[in-house]
Amino acid sequence: MSIPKHIAIIMDGNGRWAESHGVPKFNGHRQGVNSVRKVVRRCVELGVETLTLFAFSTENNKRTEEEVGWLFKLFLTVLKLEIDALNKANIRLEVIGDLSIFGVRLQRAITNGTTLLSGNTGMKLVIAANYGGQWDITQAVRKVSALYADGEIALNEINEKLFESYLSLGSNSIDLLIRSSGEKRISNFALWQLTYSEFYFTDLLWPEFNESELDKCIQAYQGRNRRFGNA
Repeated sequence: MSIPKHIAIIMDGNGRWAESHGVPKFNGHRQGVNSVRKVVRRCVELGVETLTLFAFSTENNKRTEEEVGWLFKLFLTVLKLEIDALNKANIRLEVIGDLSIFGVRLQRAITNGTTLLSGNTGMKLVIAANYGGQWDITQAVRKVSALYADGEIALNEINEKLFESYLSLGSNSIDLLIRSSGEKRISNFALWQLTYSEFYFTDLLWPEFNESELDKCIQAYQGRNRRFGNA
């Protein structure tokens, strides 16, 4: 049976997991990191080409300043701790989104990490941080418009292929989108690349998500008839 080439996951439910266990919300985010490790390891085993994790959306900035600060610090800590393990697993790393809101230390860690892993040839791990689908399309429009304004491209050269080359994920369409926590929406994620994706919604909160649940999602995907708009 075919394994999806590109899996994307909206990791939802860390806060609700923490609440249900009577612990601070930050503990939920930390527990969610364990699920990330399990999923990354399993995707490598299965031969998935790209795994994209929606870690932090542009809308998450509306959360309390304290929680946003926790998320940034956790991101920095995990990035530093996991970089060697990712390198040993031959994983490439890419971080997409508006990274300008992050502090200098985190931006430097992102640059150093992606550079270190850039020569690897295994699975690509994409972390969407301060990312939103509408933001992504808007920044691509600005880049293409600038090319046209500068006379570098003609109007009739602007097409879907050119446009998507300026999107964060490029032409790397998503085969399977998974969302945890029982919510059934895409929350402004990868609007262009989800055109013909298969969706799977699980009731498990993200800290409860593990290898067997990922296998279950993939088995459901393998039972779908993907027609890509054909009758």
